[in-house]
Amino acid sequence: MGNSETPRVRREQRRGPVVRRLGQMQAGTTDQHLLDTRGTADWVHEDPFRVLRIQSEFVEGFGALAELPPAISVFGSARTRPGTPEYEQGVAIGRGLVEAGFAVITGGGPGAMEAANRGAMEAGGVSVGLGIELPFEQGLNPYVNLGVDFRYFFVRKTMFVKYASGFVVLPGGLGTLDELFEALTLVQTKKVTRFPIVLFGTAYWQGLLDWLKGTLVAEGKAGPADLQLFHVTDDVEEAIGVVTKEAGT
Repeated sequence: MGNSETPRVRREQRRGPVVRRLGQMQAGTTDQHLLDTRGTADWVHEDPFRVLRIQSEFVEGFGALAELPPAISVFGSARTRPGTPEYEQGVAIGRGLVEAGFAVITGGGPGAMEAANRGAMEAGGVSVGLGIELPFEQGLNPYVNLGVDFRYFFVRKTMFVKYASGFVVLPGGLGTLDELFEALTLVQTKKVTRFPIVLFGTAYWQGLLDWLKGTLVAEGKAGPADLQLFHVTDDVEEAIGVVTKEAGT
């Protein structure tokens, strides 16, 4: 015969969708913790509260950027110095994108980002800066006329892709490479469509291109078609033409 004994009723605690039993039960109620002003402020550093912060960042970003005209995200090094040919090319790209009818989105920092924002603002366009909280805080550059600061990289990165129709990638460091490879992955996996990516500066990017072809593709870790996911140029007008033409199709 089977055991017909009724299972012993366990004490349990329900807080919304969460059920806690035995050693996982907590003292007090949710309302009590909310209204108890004598408690510590440790809860603002706990994961459930972080979810609300993350949600609020998405809401603020969507709200600020929802009415943007078609836009192109421009990436590049924060260490690019004003007055250098690289900086002036960034200014020209920002200006050319606005003249082609696009807003310009950057990370809002100095260097190549400032250059693109400067070109956009001086051309009378929408110049967007999406800043990020960093230990070496720099703030938004003075050529941003619409700025949003973020705590979380992944929220910020969503905004770069969601509100842009393509990327122009100037010479840059790890952050630039991060954005580049995320974009390439999204296009390769068809998470985004019709998303042109232009690498500006053939000399700078040549070593990476050689490695992609000679190692990544040669060893079968990527396909030859993946090398067609981006366009490389040294010409400002060509870069603008490629990214805006494909973005507008």
